[in-house]
Amino acid sequence: MDTFEFSVVATGLDPGAPDFEARFYEAGCDDATISFQKGHIIVDFAREAENIAVAIGSALAAVERAGASVERVEPDPLVSLADIAQRTGMSRAAMTQYAKGQRAEGFPRPVAKVTSDSPLWDWASVSLWLAQRQKLGHAEVIRAAAVKQANAVIEAGSIDVAEPIRRRLRELAA
Repeated sequence: MDTFEFSVVATGLDPGAPDFEARFYEAGCDDATISFQKGHIIVDFAREAENIAVAIGSALAAVERAGASVERVEPDPLVSLADIAQRTGMSRAAMTQYAKGQRAEGFPRPVAKVTSDSPLWDWASVSLWLAQRQKLGHAEVIRAAAVKQANAVIEAGSIDVAEPIRRRLRELAA
């Protein structure tokens, strides 16, 4: 089994309640650190599982059992060039060159803040593009796709988060 690190952002519980952390522990978040930041509950997991889909799916179910409402999974699927550099271990300058087409053609286009000085890219698309050029491992592409899929399922209001993620992982593996 592998260990997968990610965060679940949630709301709906009072962090001042005497049983706040105990609720998460008893619900199955014994492999997570709980914090409260900017009005959100942050549950940072280091979860052992057979794959990322199982890790995320079981973590989301545990957070919901604790009584919290899941908002999203992080690391954030929208990234700046600085974020991309940090996640890949490459320089910010290298990422800028990729984005401008100076190192290779076809770098994904930004998906948010397109007209601003700080555009954002879809990490799943960027990670796939980098992996196709042997600049990033396949495991990171799968993680990025799983987080993106989990957030899509959460946004759609689906109850079973793990199954759509597993389906997407099977598609990626094919």
